[in-house]
Amino acid sequence: MYTGTQWTGTLAANQTAKWFTFNWPADRHIVWYVVPTSPKVGAPQLDWDTEVERADGTHCTYWITVKNLTNTAVTFEGRYAVLN
Repeated sequence: MYTGTQWTGTLAANQTAKWFTFNWPADRHIVWYVVPTSPKVGAPQLDWDTEVERADGTHCTYWITVKNLTNTAVTFEGRYAVLN
């Protein structure tokens, strides 16, 4: 297993946005998650959904929709873990 950060993002209060990342091997199991990095005070809350799209016979594109559930702007990292 290996992990990494694919992107950083910022969402305004109660905003929802979608990110994508492409050219991932289709034979790998990849888990996507988001980690708030600001604000440092309070309890930032994010929700996310992941959709996978087969790009060709050997590659996938992932679409990650992230929703800020708070009344404050939140900065976060989009991270992944490759399980196999």
